[in-house]
Amino acid sequence: MRFVVYGAGAIGGAIGGRLALAGREVVLICRGAHLAAIQANGLRLRTPDGDHQVAVKAIGDPSELEWTADDVALLTMKTQDTEAALRALEAAAGTEVPVFCAQNGVENERLASRRFERVYATLVALPATFLVPGEVVASAAPLSGCLHSGRYPAGTDSIADEVCAALSKARYHCLPSADAMELKYRKLIMNLGNGVEVITGRPAWAAGGDIGEFVGAMREEAAACYDAAGIVATSPEDYAARVTGYYRAMEVGGEARSASSTLQSVMRGHQTIEVDYLNGEIELLGRLHGVATPYNSTVREVATRVAASGGGAGNVTIDDLKGMVRKRVPTAPAL
Repeated sequence: MRFVVYGAGAIGGAIGGRLALAGREVVLICRGAHLAAIQANGLRLRTPDGDHQVAVKAIGDPSELEWTADDVALLTMKTQDTEAALRALEAAAGTEVPVFCAQNGVENERLASRRFERVYATLVALPATFLVPGEVVASAAPLSGCLHSGRYPAGTDSIADEVCAALSKARYHCLPSADAMELKYRKLIMNLGNGVEVITGRPAWAAGGDIGEFVGAMREEAAACYDAAGIVATSPEDYAARVTGYYRAMEVGGEARSASSTLQSVMRGHQTIEVDYLNGEIELLGRLHGVATPYNSTVREVATRVAASGGGAGNVTIDDLKGMVRKRVPTAPAL
């Protein structure tokens, strides 16, 4: 089995790099200065167990590869780039290539299933950073993260078994999981604070103080939408037992991971970010099922505007955001 990692930034670089170090055949698909750096010098993978210069093949487009029946595509780009990537992948590889959506959010599997016969949901729970061309920091230990995978919309098969076995040998906790989408719906709730980080320039994952209260309100909206839509998400307790108990973020080279994947996009100069498929997913569910989502709607709108301005992370305060929420829904509870 050859692993073609499409969109090899932070997540794709961490996965592809670890697979290559474990002796698997890997092709990275990436672009720009990152592609040029990897083609010239290999991928520099920085980890708590040391720096690795990984000799790995890198190309700029699926059309540059001669696809075989033994190939598996791992999608690792942000969701706003998925549709264009799927078009290119189908044109080059056909519709029978197994496609694993190792991406945040829950929209990618839907998009892929419009084109491909075998689509797999992969939970992505791994701290990684990509800010320097040719270099990815995978900062978790003792394992590099968790990548439980299963068929979409549910179930497992022999391909999922083989991919999970390979990833497990590459220092990931990865089990074939019939309920992979339930895990991804829980991860979606955990990612709702990424937009707040873009807006305020302050880390949201600590979830303390005023930011923690605001993010908590966003997550309550998401839970209400799930209930209204009949969506089942893995419980926080089960998620901790199956996922976060297997790794923790560590300093690499004396530095801790300082930005979510969404903020990293802004830091690299991107003017479109994935909040449409994080907070926007909750907005969509709310509109479909009659649930108000003023907190998620405000964050999606403002984070989109901040990114589009091209000025980096914003300086809007949580109090400013609360005021915007109250204007959207005057009866929204004050935090």
